[in-house]
Amino acid sequence: MSHPVLPASGTFGYGEEFEPFLPPGTFSAIVPKSISVEVRSGNPPPRAVETPAGLLNSIGLQNPGLDQFLDSYLPILQSYGVPILVNVVGRTIEEYCTVVEALEGQPLVEGYELNVSCPNVKEGLRFGLDPQATASLIRAIRPLTDGVLMAKLTPNVTDIAEQAVAAEEAGADAISVINTLRAMAVDWRTGKSRIGTETGGLSGPAIRPIALRMTMEVCRLVNVPVCAIGGICSAQDILEFISVGASLVQVGTHLYREPTCLPGILDELRELLASEGMDSLEALRGNFDGDRDRLPDRQRPVP
Repeated sequence: MSHPVLPASGTFGYGEEFEPFLPPGTFSAIVPKSISVEVRSGNPPPRAVETPAGLLNSIGLQNPGLDQFLDSYLPILQSYGVPILVNVVGRTIEEYCTVVEALEGQPLVEGYELNVSCPNVKEGLRFGLDPQATASLIRAIRPLTDGVLMAKLTPNVTDIAEQAVAAEEAGADAISVINTLRAMAVDWRTGKSRIGTETGGLSGPAIRPIALRMTMEVCRLVNVPVCAIGGICSAQDILEFISVGASLVQVGTHLYREPTCLPGILDELRELLASEGMDSLEALRGNFDGDRDRLPDRQRPVP
């Protein structure tokens, strides 16, 4: 991978949507919108509403289904010439396995981001709230592929690090954190939700401080790469996540505001590193020290 920035699943579609703005292959790898075995129509509209410093959405994992993805969308994604991490969702472990088995051996499909954390559908939270359910899912998929398995975790839990450790121990090669925070927006005049469901998922700069804290907690406990997600809008944001231990980042909501942002972010990233005399992100990664004496034993960085 040529740089650490990927698009966040769900905000990038399947690549075609970004062609008018920049070559989709400008990203180091592509994480397309979630794919399930069956066609999914998603949640009722309205599906998104702006909130202060963020976006509330309730898409409901709308997607064309596995067959159409293989026939129509995957060839387009492959034409961009960069690795693809297919975001996979399912109602059962068997459905996840079916998607992975169908995609194995496809050119440029280097792995899978397992979506166990969508707050807008019941099955997403069912897997994501239970560390053992997450572990069982990963154990079932692990023998089916030599590709990367990245577990995308929900912030809507008491201890996200517990989820990450369970995923790693079950065979995950990487962890991505965080998915959206469960939230809501209400029209007080009508007494109704501003989106088509009662609650949705909050993303954007409003959640970045929470994502940064959770990324730090996960990085302190796992020995696999962590991909940080949550309100990233600039090179400065990326470096904050790298400093607490992240290896990669995904940009999501900001792509709606500025779809051509990536080249500028990469230029700024190089400039900021150079200004500090650093020639790579590895020189910075994990340099956040925190207050070691006050950390619980399980969160103290390994010397």
